Amino acid sequence: MNGLLLLAIAAIVLILAYLLYGRYLVRTWGIDATAKTPAVEKEDGVDYVPSNKWEVFTHQFSSIAGAGPVTGPVMALVWGWLPAVLWILIGGVFFGAVQDFGALYASVKSEGKSIGGIIEEYIGKTGRRLFFLFVGYLPF
Repeated sequence: MNGLLLLAIAAIVLILAYLLYGRYLVRTWGIDATAKTPAVEKEDGVDYVPSNKWEVFTHQFSSIAGAGPVTGPVMALVWGWLPAVLWILIGGVFFGAVQDFGALYASVKSEGKSIGGIIEEYIGKTGRRLFFLFVGYLPF
């Protein structure tokens, strides 16, 4: 398959996922587009600073796409290019993007707290410690 055709198909899949699946998630989770974010409500110029939507988009895009240049070629060497492309497209949309979307939504709904802070609020300090142990970060 021609590389440009593969790139065009991938771009179309990602654009459609953004437009259709993203809107579906917004409707399903009941997100209010007019609600103020913690960055606006608590703006202090240090921890809470409103950002341009494109700046937030690029940060999220780089976090989800960061491992692609590393894992994609390795997967292609082992299993071939088709499983690698499918994994990046399907996994990026249905796993990575949903996880990032959910984490951002949870943070906004919890006054801008990090996932560790949210876990501590709802589960307790032991749950927070276990989470940090699971992700390999030991702050205690």
